[in-house]
Amino acid sequence: MKKKSLKKSFIKSLSIFRFSGKALELVWTTSRVCTFAIAIFTLINGLLPAAVAYVGKLIVDSVVLASQNGAMSDRYLALSYVGLEAIALIVLAASQKGLSIFQALLRVQLGQRVNVLILEKALTLDLAHFEDSEFYDKMSQARSQASSRPLSLISRIFGLVQSALTLLTFSGLLLHFSIWAVLVLVLAAIPSFIAETRFSEHAFRLFRWRSPETRQQHYLETLLTREDYAKEVQLYQLGDMLLQRYHNIFDRLYDEDRRLTIQKGLWGYLWGLLSTGAFYAAYAWMVIEAIAGKISLGEMTMYLVVFRQGQSTFASTLTSIGGMYEDNLYLANLYEFLEQSIPQSHGKIRQGILQEGIRFEHVSFRYPESQQPVLEDISLHLHHGEKLAIVGENGSGKTTLIKLLTRLYQPSSGKILLDGVDLNDWDIDILRKRIGVIFQNFVQYQFTVGENIGVGDIEHLNDDQEWEIASEKGMAKPFINNMPQGFGTQLGKWFKGGQELSGGQWQKVALSRAFMRSQADILVLDEPTAAMDAEAEMNIFNHFRSLTKDQMVVLISHRFSTVRMADKIIVMANGRIIEQGSHEQLLEAAGRYAHLFSLQAAGYK
Repeated sequence: MKKKSLKKSFIKSLSIFRFSGKALELVWTTSRVCTFAIAIFTLINGLLPAAVAYVGKLIVDSVVLASQNGAMSDRYLALSYVGLEAIALIVLAASQKGLSIFQALLRVQLGQRVNVLILEKALTLDLAHFEDSEFYDKMSQARSQASSRPLSLISRIFGLVQSALTLLTFSGLLLHFSIWAVLVLVLAAIPSFIAETRFSEHAFRLFRWRSPETRQQHYLETLLTREDYAKEVQLYQLGDMLLQRYHNIFDRLYDEDRRLTIQKGLWGYLWGLLSTGAFYAAYAWMVIEAIAGKISLGEMTMYLVVFRQGQSTFASTLTSIGGMYEDNLYLANLYEFLEQSIPQSHGKIRQGILQEGIRFEHVSFRYPESQQPVLEDISLHLHHGEKLAIVGENGSGKTTLIKLLTRLYQPSSGKILLDGVDLNDWDIDILRKRIGVIFQNFVQYQFTVGENIGVGDIEHLNDDQEWEIASEKGMAKPFINNMPQGFGTQLGKWFKGGQELSGGQWQKVALSRAFMRSQADILVLDEPTAAMDAEAEMNIFNHFRSLTKDQMVVLISHRFSTVRMADKIIVMANGRIIEQGSHEQLLEAAGRYAHLFSLQAAGYK
């Protein structure tokens, strides 16, 4: 049983190296020139050390010979060997410098390439992936060190080739002395390699286990350093509490790191003593052989250099293998994320078969890990040109319904039709071009005013004429005209010269953004005017209704003065539609809507 377990563990350890090939392919496709240059310089760096050691032996022997004979020819020969060694060292230094230059160039390119791969993958994810904490940990793990590990792995592979060439040539020289010297060289480094690999795997397990805590640390840093959180942090005096939490997480992580570092350092020192002992045993052996006249002084010098450098090279070879194992562990994170299967949209339909608008048929939705439905048995029909208002308490499912309509979520059961075609059968790009959306927590981009509006239609992102039209529809143009550079004014405080807007102004920018989609026949507004006063909201929606006569509008609002302008109103509670009809019909029904309306109306008396 123990044998099987060891075999299984060994196979698992080897399997992790499968990412070496992928990393090599990634590096090669990133820059063939840099990869080829690194291979050539690695070859030179691997062969020259043995040549330098051999020339060193020739120098010592020729010096001894010249001192004994006194012949000028022997002196010239010794000097020529010195010149030859100098040339070899110059070439070796140039090769080492060339290797570091091309590695630095490749590191920059590879870092960009890997980050782009991660970002491209992120663009294919569904909203549900971003809301899944476990998957978010996977993405965080993939991003952490992802840009450095492929190059690290390839550098180790090339370093391994270089060390192998050096060791082969060194071993060839040492074999002339004794095969036992080669065996001592090899065996003395193995225990250190085993310890190094064990600690690398332990360090990687710690890295994976504490991803959530690391993300918590990053979140606390964000709370303490971002201007959009600074107001509450200062007014509620949260700074000391948040900083203490930050310290507590660091202390927990540091305790683990300290223990691992001390253990690794102690064992490294102890195994290093073994290597040192082996070297001095070989040193004494060679000295004895030289005194006995069995080897020349030059040979003794060469063997000592070769054994010392060979010992160092073999130890670095094993360290490279251990490092490759560690790099592969981290690359497993990267490729696990990049190869995560994402359900693809197979919809191809670009035009409906009917002109009947939006229809929900017995739609229900629950999150994958939950048994509790968020929406249950939703059925409704919105014709072309109709305006639908959705009201209900927070948590009643209003925003979830919008996310289903915009295909950010998929129904757990039932179906949603647009012009007689299931949403899943629509071409996703065509579908989303038909919809203009403003969510309550819309993004305040740290871009210029024009770009903040232009993102509503990426094809016209920099079209200043479209900005003008959209901002006029969104009633943002008057205050934009009063800004320092108009549409070119930088918004937000992240970048130099940025201007901050009021909440109401930001919402007008967001409304203008929705109007950028001039071809959209569905407008979805989730609490779009929450930061405005009642009069400003009324003015906007009177204006808005006149601009959207031929468009379907879905509106979520808590203000009944706005809601009453809709053709159809649905009232939601606990994920269900409990009432629907026009404003007048719902008042006559004297149900939930009438109760809420009377409460709000009383507040204005």
